[in-house]
Amino acid sequence: MALYQRALSTSIIQALNANHDRPPSAFSRSLAFFSVFSAPLSRFRPELFQNLRENIWKIDEAGYRKSFDVADNEQLKPVGDLGYSGSTFFTTPNSKYLVKSLPRHFEYHFFQHELLDGYNEYMTKSPKSLLVRITDVLHSATPCVGGFFGVVPTHHVVMENLLHSDQKSDEKWETYDLKPTTYFFPERDLFKGKLTSESTKERLVDEFRDKLKLRRKDSISLTSQLKEDTLFLQKNNTVDYSLFLIRIPVRDTRSTESSTSWRNGVPSADGKWLYRTVLLDFFWSKHHLQPKATTGLVNVFNLFSRHGAMSITTTPTEYRTRFLDMVNDMIEIEDG
Repeated sequence: MALYQRALSTSIIQALNANHDRPPSAFSRSLAFFSVFSAPLSRFRPELFQNLRENIWKIDEAGYRKSFDVADNEQLKPVGDLGYSGSTFFTTPNSKYLVKSLPRHFEYHFFQHELLDGYNEYMTKSPKSLLVRITDVLHSATPCVGGFFGVVPTHHVVMENLLHSDQKSDEKWETYDLKPTTYFFPERDLFKGKLTSESTKERLVDEFRDKLKLRRKDSISLTSQLKEDTLFLQKNNTVDYSLFLIRIPVRDTRSTESSTSWRNGVPSADGKWLYRTVLLDFFWSKHHLQPKATTGLVNVFNLFSRHGAMSITTTPTEYRTRFLDMVNDMIEIEDG
């Protein structure tokens, strides 16, 4: 596993640091074809993402490149289990960026060839959007043995990491990957979950068992932005996205007064917490073959079981409604 992670990390770093004005030679492509534990990666539409980074999100390009300019004995840091998708995750040594693989063909095809132009236009017009900021996409334009047999992922997204902090703290940050829990989850709901291990069920969906204690203006800021962002996703036929919430304990409430960004941290109304949040995982499109097949199977199954829709088989409109209801139910307004 260590060899696999190191090889994958190296291929990601090389792609992000490569001079893309000089395409690989035929000999290099021939050698890359026989790669098993690494894929010959390159940036996908680098000019588009550089424009977003520099002109829309005001990310310092030199600092961005330095995040991936690791020393010979350094690598990207593998991250443990962050979900249930089968993706691999790495963070940069400075923890500012997260690299996630997209192992499903229909997901990376949808994002790269259908959603990306709309995402670019939307983020350009809505720089305060809570859609996660995807700063690069890596793909394998050259086929390789490892990719063909599914040994190594051939597509990755680089995105902001909200768990990054410039200040060291001993406080424990709480993280929640939130989706509506009222959908049918076979691992949890069939035979009362007896056929699935507890660890598997725990990874299905998080639950936030407290309230987001917000001032009215912060509640309006959050819900209005999420309404706009999820409408964009609905129009693009997307479901199963999630709200990634971070709750950070605060000792000195004076340090929270000036923060108004949901990426940097919005203070709770009682001054005890900072909340950070973004929308993640908007790659499940309803019109591709695998989602259509899954929807058909679940619909047939429900003729007998009456369990209802899954989060991946419902309609984009219905998913958005339940998602926004979930967010509204989490909020408790405290003006004082």
